[in-house]
Amino acid sequence: MLTNFQEKANFIWQVADDLLRGAFKKHEYGDVILPFVVLRRLDQVLEDTKDKVISDFEEYRKQLDEQQLEPVLKKAAGGSSFYNCSFFDLRRLSQDADNIELNFNNYLNGYSTNVREILEHFQLEKILERLSRNDLLYMLVEKFTEVDLSPEYVTNEEMGTIFEELLRRFSEMSNETAGEHYTPREVIQLMVSLMFAEHRDELLGEGLIRSVYDPACGTGGMLITTKDYIKHEINPRVEILMKGQELNAQTYAIAKSDVLIMGENAENIRLGSSFSQDRFKGDRFDYMLSNPPFGVSWKKEETLIKNEANDPYGRFTAGTPRTSDGALLFLQHMLSKIQPGGSRIAIIFNGSPLFTGDAGSGESEIRRWILENDWLETIVAMPTDMFYNTGISTYIWLLSSRKPPHRKGKVQLINAVDFYADMRRSLGSKRKYFTDKNITDITEIYTCFEEGEYCRIFDNEDFGYTKVTVEQPLIEHDEIVRDSTGNSKPDTSLRDTEKIPLKEDIEAYFAREVKPHVPDAWMDRDKDKVGYEISFTRYFYKYTPLRSLEEIKADILALEAETDGLLGEIFE
Repeated sequence: MLTNFQEKANFIWQVADDLLRGAFKKHEYGDVILPFVVLRRLDQVLEDTKDKVISDFEEYRKQLDEQQLEPVLKKAAGGSSFYNCSFFDLRRLSQDADNIELNFNNYLNGYSTNVREILEHFQLEKILERLSRNDLLYMLVEKFTEVDLSPEYVTNEEMGTIFEELLRRFSEMSNETAGEHYTPREVIQLMVSLMFAEHRDELLGEGLIRSVYDPACGTGGMLITTKDYIKHEINPRVEILMKGQELNAQTYAIAKSDVLIMGENAENIRLGSSFSQDRFKGDRFDYMLSNPPFGVSWKKEETLIKNEANDPYGRFTAGTPRTSDGALLFLQHMLSKIQPGGSRIAIIFNGSPLFTGDAGSGESEIRRWILENDWLETIVAMPTDMFYNTGISTYIWLLSSRKPPHRKGKVQLINAVDFYADMRRSLGSKRKYFTDKNITDITEIYTCFEEGEYCRIFDNEDFGYTKVTVEQPLIEHDEIVRDSTGNSKPDTSLRDTEKIPLKEDIEAYFAREVKPHVPDAWMDRDKDKVGYEISFTRYFYKYTPLRSLEEIKADILALEAETDGLLGEIFE
């Protein structure tokens, strides 16, 4: 049997390519293969108690209905939160090729109701019909008995990595957009390391219960990694409640099955759009992490979201971004769920939320709301090429409603674009990764909280500005045109604006920067707008002097020498 989890992902991928070609289109491979991965994992979790569950089922099935049987069979399954009372599992199914279809349905119906609900979201009925029609069901079952996904050999985190690697490959085959990506585990590890770096002491002691939430949880990677970090790195006695919502039915089913296998309450993973169907309405959480899809439109939910934006008790009162990018809606949604005693948030964005939108726009107003409430703590710029399906620049935002004293009124920017190692082999667009040392080094820069080559620290208001409208007089026949009160009429074709930092005196700035160049200009202060933007790259810009003409000439002549003198006469 295969034991290495990367080998397992490769094996499963090869099974799809070998068996399904011709009968299914390539973009359908994931729909077939992923539920079988879940079934194999469930089988092997239940393997040791399988016969005891069957025995108890046969003993009590005539006396008890399904609802009454559930606690009996869960107990027989070693206290598990699920069970399968059918005689069959994939191994036993592979021993009877002639009755595979009948036996397979008996096997599926033997699962507890919570597992059957998960399997329904894979829409297995149609898949099984096509597999049977093409004589592939038995072959697929037999192949999956060759891969060992038992908990003894594959941890929950490794299982998540297998799922996400398969999802990445299947999504590439179906030409999904760059926004439909999955978060590498080392990126999550950095997020979690930063989230708890200065707050470990809050998790020490007995009887602690803490909640972790992800509004776009995918396969549940952030929830599982956060729980594992707290349990293994800080305090194994903390009870962690994992809660997540996911829009995609397939990844929702994977996340829910993973949580179920871990013995957690699978009802805490819920299906639906966090924008239009807040399945945790009114709930508050201690820790929130998310990697919402980049550049995803909210046009379909525009009416509902704008109605809630006009509700003083709604989630989106700070403003709404352009409908082509809902990233900042996710952050507002998360901020609506902060605990009265304080919460911490880590979220991954591309560059757009930093600066998109002029003063008065929805994006700028959301940034203003966040900064004026002193929630933004740190932004970390990550290297490009860190994600499987996109190579764009990405950032981790850390927010807190309980900043420690030394961070109050401040924002820390960390430029970690050079902290990476090259992958030996690219995975889609992913060519770089964080080593353990990279994570440690970035976390140390964060906790040191000192300005340096990779760190800048600003006051909140350093990112704010007043956008002032500058007018110039309308001139006709060499004369200034005036209105009935004697004031100069503005020439709208010459109208301009100035972005004046909040810390600057506006009149002094105007006298210093504008008046010397346009003596007749004036400011229309009725049009003033306050805006906020974070020009991250500007704060870490390093000037590179241009090469001298002599250096350039020397290089060209050296090249000319290699081309048999073809360029020589240019310099003669």
